[in-house]
Amino acid sequence: MAERILMYGTKWCPDCMRAKQVLNKHNIPFTWYDIEQDAEARAYVQKVNKGYKSVPTIVFPDGSVLVEPSNAELEKKLAVK
Repeated sequence: MAERILMYGTKWCPDCMRAKQVLNKHNIPFTWYDIEQDAEARAYVQKVNKGYKSVPTIVFPDGSVLVEPSNAELEKKLAVK
């Protein structure tokens, strides 16, 4: 299980940029995977999302996953405001 948040996305995805901003705003470290550059990361995203390349796909240290969360959903999961 991961010790930090893992975020899978693409450089051009507005939701990915927004999710990164939320994590950075709250000084929460995360590891970024660009699914366009990393075939293993792309395969993982497709596995988790029933064949779709839905991003951002965010994996938390407890094993839970959020896909395309709103800022409010992400902040709730992070227990920050």
